[in-house]
Amino acid sequence: MITLKPDDVKKRFGPLFAQKFLVMVDERAGMADILEQCRARGTIEWDAMNRRRAGGAVTRCEVEGTSMIIHARLGKFPVNFGAAAGDIGGQALEGVEISGDEVITTWSGIAGAGVGVAACLPQAPGVIRAEYPTEDDLKVGGARTNRVRIVSPRYERICFGIDDTDTKTEGATWVTALKCTEACAIEGVEFLNMRLVQLNPAVPYKTTNCVGSALNFAVKPERVKELQEYICTFVGEHTFSQDTGIACYCGLDFPVDSPVFKAIKTEIMTLDQAEREAKLLGIEFLDTNGRKGRIGALGAVLWGNRGIEAAGLYGEHI
Repeated sequence: MITLKPDDVKKRFGPLFAQKFLVMVDERAGMADILEQCRARGTIEWDAMNRRRAGGAVTRCEVEGTSMIIHARLGKFPVNFGAAAGDIGGQALEGVEISGDEVITTWSGIAGAGVGVAACLPQAPGVIRAEYPTEDDLKVGGARTNRVRIVSPRYERICFGIDDTDTKTEGATWVTALKCTEACAIEGVEFLNMRLVQLNPAVPYKTTNCVGSALNFAVKPERVKELQEYICTFVGEHTFSQDTGIACYCGLDFPVDSPVFKAIKTEIMTLDQAEREAKLLGIEFLDTNGRKGRIGALGAVLWGNRGIEAAGLYGEHI
């Protein structure tokens, strides 16, 4: 086994194009999300198609610009390059394993794709070290096959839903939410994205649009409590309303597919209903108000990782 740190990989192969590597795990669900960022969209698209084709630990891939999220299973699985053999190359994620506060992802690549897994990914910011089975795995390019284990910190994903920080005359929840992320400087916390979640516009008790804000973070397990306290403090100090709601969920998926996902966008829910559904799904309310803002905060968490449709009315698609 040959072990190299990212700077060692960079010295050996020269600077390449990976700009971020981060792995979030959910042991309860047996799942992992791998976030990669590259300098160019083309390589991300090619990698996503090849990894999906090869199977292994990959269940699906999402591409946004020059970033990709790989949704994967925990464990090690056989891969099949199929049509992508030595003639055209291929790339696969063989496994995702948790080892204490680290996550180990195992990769293989053929031909030019081997350069990606053996030389490019291991030098990405976020990697702790790369472990190569043999010296031959450090010979990249041509028709060779390369294998590597990439070790990175263990993260979890946490989604916060925020609603009712504004009034008819002051404030905007999405502004408060984004300012909250910009001011966050907790070590071991990575801001992922923010989403505006359109809720039911027919709700009578709203400011104008009936929109909640979802904030997604990757967080090291030992920093979860600190991040929750920070969100509560910041929102509490910057809200204009007495009805503010803050909800959160730590995990990559919900335990059940509840009818509340549709109801939150199409029906007029009561606070009691929202609190009951949140409990069933493992969603926690962090605010101390216990007021109507919890309904919108619940909706923001429910739809905070469901894609662009979160921003539309129920059933709308681009």
